[in-house]
Amino acid sequence: MLLRLFRRHPREWGPLEWLAVVGIGALVATAISIAVNVAQGPGRCGDDLRDIDGDCVGVTEEAFEADPGVESLIGAVADENARVRRGWEDPPSGPRIPYVRIALMMPFTADDHSAMTADMIRRGIAGALAAQRQANRFGGPHYQLLLAPDGRNLDQWEPVVDRLAALTKDTRAPLVGVTGIPSSTPETRRAIAALSKHSIPTVGPVITAANMNSPYFFKTSPNNDQFARALKLYLDRKPARHRGFLVWDNRGEDVYSQNLRSVFERHFGTAYDLTNHNSNFTGTSGTDKGIPQRFTDAVQKICNEKSDTVFFAGRDQDLPAFMERMAQEGSCGRTTTLRILKVGIGLEPTLTGDAPRRWLDEARATIVDASAVDPAWWAGKGKAKKALGRFLDRFEEIQSHHKLGEKPLDDGYAVMYHDAFTLLAGAVDRTFAEINEGGKKAPEALSIPTKDDVYNTLIIPSIAGDGCSSCLVGAGGTYGFEGPRKNDQWAVCKPVPVVEFPPSARSGDPGAPGLYRTYRNGARNACPS
Repeated sequence: MLLRLFRRHPREWGPLEWLAVVGIGALVATAISIAVNVAQGPGRCGDDLRDIDGDCVGVTEEAFEADPGVESLIGAVADENARVRRGWEDPPSGPRIPYVRIALMMPFTADDHSAMTADMIRRGIAGALAAQRQANRFGGPHYQLLLAPDGRNLDQWEPVVDRLAALTKDTRAPLVGVTGIPSSTPETRRAIAALSKHSIPTVGPVITAANMNSPYFFKTSPNNDQFARALKLYLDRKPARHRGFLVWDNRGEDVYSQNLRSVFERHFGTAYDLTNHNSNFTGTSGTDKGIPQRFTDAVQKICNEKSDTVFFAGRDQDLPAFMERMAQEGSCGRTTTLRILKVGIGLEPTLTGDAPRRWLDEARATIVDASAVDPAWWAGKGKAKKALGRFLDRFEEIQSHHKLGEKPLDDGYAVMYHDAFTLLAGAVDRTFAEINEGGKKAPEALSIPTKDDVYNTLIIPSIAGDGCSSCLVGAGGTYGFEGPRKNDQWAVCKPVPVVEFPPSARSGDPGAPGLYRTYRNGARNACPS
């Protein structure tokens, strides 16, 4: 018919002829589009993720394109996820092994203004991968670690949360929890609230702002108030002359820095007269608001006032610039060492290299860090025991195959991401054993825990009286939770070492301050020994 159409003598085409031509054009365009898509493959973000402003966003169990420094780790997680899926769908030998899913919701790309650096990202992934591999070595359900990128600025969380909520309804391999939430920002607060609205238990490995709370949000890290209490123990022993100075980040949208400033003022404002001795700067985290890291005013005032104790209420990314500016000013005639007090998950390696050590020496200063970890834990001569030893075994395997940078444990991200995943996996294991009579049923008849079952396990108090039942035995210590409506789901009895750089006495050494733990209700004797 079509051939006859084009052989006819020229004349005005009617509706049928035009309809045929349009139909052919549409079919050809569709065929070309399909052919191009097949030839190109699923694209840089794979089948499950969307490209939003240059970031892959969504939820997937497979590899995708991210920052070059983390792509090999993403591939390793994807390989472990595929192995777990095969263990249920097509096991090479032995019985089928059921599995559940835990999502790692965080950025997988970074730039100069991101709250999470590329190094933090890869160390966090490495810690979660170590926990996943450890959990999959034993009986009970196995675990997929879903990758849930929510944008480098944490602002693309809405489609991610929607997809996570849908995955909780999967009856074969449900999503039972979320971890990875990395930074105290307004966007993070909204994401946490949305996850709680969907009743998804969520664990923040490195959240420290004390006002980051939601009913389903658990935190394995200490918060800023607890860090400050550890610093108070230190200062009670080494008060110096109480010449204090507060340096604070003026970005109002940075929840972490604003909370830390208020905590420092509450704990130390009177004793160190911080109201009359302070200066602010613009930090690098967040959208551009002028030239960041201008520390001239702060450094000159610290010199003029002969301060001996500086409270730094900002992010670790901005501290090296402050240290370098202080080195330019020199020791200012100080006859004692200036202490720069900070808090954080660990000692970021950018603070402890050769140049920062030189800057501190030139400024006659030292860093005093209230931390979630102590590098002495893995730098000691003896072999680490319990969960820390198991974690180090898995981490060394990962480190041998992936580039994790200098001192990859010292910032604490790998340790705390490991513990956050382990908290969720431990709750799944306890729930699974209880509802399946110790796992005696056939694989096809086993009941699989849901997000609600896992949450109900997490809110059972693990610390009561002077005992610790089902506490998290983690790489960052042994600690637990007190149940619903208590302590805003912050971990209790978590060790909080105070670390000095350059190092002197470590926590627990003779002459060092007592090791602070996130005590229950502020009582010093409330934690099991």
